[in-house]
Amino acid sequence: MLYPSANWLPQAPLEPLQLDWLSAAGIEVAILRLDQIDPLISGNKWFKLVEHLKAADRAGAEGIISLGGAHSNHLHALAAAGKRLGFKTVGLLRGHPQETPTVKDLQTFGMQLHWLGYAGYRARHEPDFWLPWREQYPTLQAVPEGGGGLLGALGCVALKAQVNAQLAGLGWNDYHGWWLACGTGTTLAGLVLAEAGEHPVYGALAVPDDHGVAPQVEAIVHEAGLQGRAYELIDASREGFAKVDPLLLEFIEQTEQASGIPLEPLYTGKALLALRQQIESGRFPAGTRLIFVHTGGLQGRRAISS
Repeated sequence: MLYPSANWLPQAPLEPLQLDWLSAAGIEVAILRLDQIDPLISGNKWFKLVEHLKAADRAGAEGIISLGGAHSNHLHALAAAGKRLGFKTVGLLRGHPQETPTVKDLQTFGMQLHWLGYAGYRARHEPDFWLPWREQYPTLQAVPEGGGGLLGALGCVALKAQVNAQLAGLGWNDYHGWWLACGTGTTLAGLVLAEAGEHPVYGALAVPDDHGVAPQVEAIVHEAGLQGRAYELIDASREGFAKVDPLLLEFIEQTEQASGIPLEPLYTGKALLALRQQIESGRFPAGTRLIFVHTGGLQGRRAISS
């Protein structure tokens, strides 16, 4: 079996985030530390994989084939899961062969890699994209980029229950919304499904609008048949995916020193900086309580610092 147990899910701690700019605004933030659930299958990646692995089991698949870039957190988690649980993994990578810390790990974990170039990778949304790969790997289950789609979102529904179980420990009886980084929008969609309109979900876009996050989220919630959804996407891309600037790096360094919580510049750092900017612009009134999701991705820091 690809999925280890129907009753097993990692538990993420929920901690108060103590930062001067939050205190000055009278706003409380609790951070859901998905970065701490597992040293390799980290962040939101395991939650996005859960339902895909169950589907692969139901289909009798021997493993998973999926897509990502040379620094992909998704492929890193998938390859680590395959090595740990003993199933085959194949990665279809954007661009041309290169050695990154992530790619070296993928090879160490036993993932078979195929480099698609850039044009080949852009074709991943074409209706016939998967045909040759299904012919080459008939025993593998195809999983969308980033573990996306409705199955990926359904795996993230469990995050609400994990937060609810820990609210009393913070002295909270409720919260006013979620804030998290968005790369594909899958985790945000899962939280929208979990909330069903009860609390708003704010997604800080780590990618530009043309990456299609909004239509992906809409497609997931429409497929799930949800009505009365409440979410908002906020541009936090800083003019492009993987764009890093001195202000962002300085903010991350100061935040890490003040909180002791590690961040990375592609997702969590951008999302938290965007939250600070929204709070300082008066977006949220004093007394607001928010859940910030640390989506992991810390393995990707190695490429930035190397």
